[in-house]
Amino acid sequence: MDYVLEMKDICKSFGGVAALKDADLRLKKGKILSLVGGNGAGKSTLMKILTGVYTRESGEIFLEGQPINFRSYDEASNAGVRMIFQEFSLIPSLTVYENVFLGSEIKTKTKMLNKTEMINKTKVLLESLGMDIDPEAMVSSLSVGYCQMVEIAKALSTDTKILVLDEPTASLSDNEVEILFQTIRRLKEQGVSMIYISHRMNEILNISDDVIILRDGHIVADEKASDLTIQKIISHMLGDNVAKSFVWIQRKNPPSEEVMLEVEELVIKGLRAPVSFKLKKGEILGIAGLMGSGRTEILQALFGMRKCESGWIRVDGKEVSMGNVKKAIQSGIALVPENRRKEGLVLQHTVKANTIITVLERIKSGVLINEKRADALVMEKVREFNVKTDGIHKTISLLSGGNQQKIVIAKWLASGPKVLLLDEPTAGIDIGAKGEITEIIRDFADQGNSVIIVSSELAELMAVCDRVLVASKGRIIDEFDRKEITTEEVLQHAIQG
Repeated sequence: MDYVLEMKDICKSFGGVAALKDADLRLKKGKILSLVGGNGAGKSTLMKILTGVYTRESGEIFLEGQPINFRSYDEASNAGVRMIFQEFSLIPSLTVYENVFLGSEIKTKTKMLNKTEMINKTKVLLESLGMDIDPEAMVSSLSVGYCQMVEIAKALSTDTKILVLDEPTASLSDNEVEILFQTIRRLKEQGVSMIYISHRMNEILNISDDVIILRDGHIVADEKASDLTIQKIISHMLGDNVAKSFVWIQRKNPPSEEVMLEVEELVIKGLRAPVSFKLKKGEILGIAGLMGSGRTEILQALFGMRKCESGWIRVDGKEVSMGNVKKAIQSGIALVPENRRKEGLVLQHTVKANTIITVLERIKSGVLINEKRADALVMEKVREFNVKTDGIHKTISLLSGGNQQKIVIAKWLASGPKVLLLDEPTAGIDIGAKGEITEIIRDFADQGNSVIIVSSELAELMAVCDRVLVASKGRIIDEFDRKEITTEEVLQHAIQG
């Protein structure tokens, strides 16, 4: 069968860490190819190279047999290769038709906007997708599911050969997912070739013709969906390197029976059900779940970043003011966010400036920072966390991802928290740094502190957690003591629901 797309021997590195290593991908005309892999496996990187967002270091790409080298997303889009990202690109204050034709507006001979033609074309486009959406409706009035449909319509407003969907169901309800799948199948009948990225294995087996599985930047499987099962996909996703890096070690100091953190009937804005759980002193608690399960939202709520409508948060028996980051920090809660570059660091500042930001009051002499005291503290943390840097005055953006993450963790531990929240703490970093961060977490808990980890790396949760909660659609649906988790498959099946 002819291939609409071929990517051969694609390589890409970030900060000296290989994100893709000789990756191959072939997409058949009018078929749906799914990309599967853990966080940091290289799925999104491969697609961003295809769409001109990233530049490949080596390898070849052929579109309908012709070599291509897109230098921007616009260039790829004009050639018929479009990607719908996880974050919507719609403007809520504009109508559906204005969003669909944003940047490619239809004009009259007098250079005026041809509103009537754009409305009519949007209506025809939506009807071809089986969607009954008013082209003149404000996007702000639409549900998340309908916004997803408008994104697809926008991508198809010009001739599209390949449509890439990155985690399209992460925020959708079951009913909205089914509507999306009907639309995808209709597009397939119309001859559109699609690449589908998802962590949800049941969806992948339901919607795909072919499946490619990545692990640590390598393609480890390229098979027909009909030949796969969830069990086979899980087996392909597990790698020897990760398994060796994340091995369960009996805790030096097991958790006590005292409660460090108590969450009771917490109704978090954006989630559908109240959340309740307890965290013991010295305990490492994991939260597992698919994208959109509410894992990150729970951590953000505990740290005061996300509003809560009702319920209680208590640390050491004392109630914490909700929706207030300053109060959360004062109560002894610290958060290492999922996106360290956007939320955890000031990239244009130095290693020193980033490390001392949480302890400025402690290192002041009067109103000024005591530079000698600050330098001593930072150098101590650099040594303690084995941060590889030329010096504490080096701009932090020049450090590798693993060393940046160590600084994010170090700055919060310097503040002396009782509860450390970690959202994907080892995402996108090398195996060596993963092992070091695992040891940092264990040591912190062994001192009688408590930890909550959100991670897509199930091997990571199995290695460090005393207990694991499973989240789905904003609810805690299951709980496992570490002794109950005999294999990764136990967690994977619980997560898949």
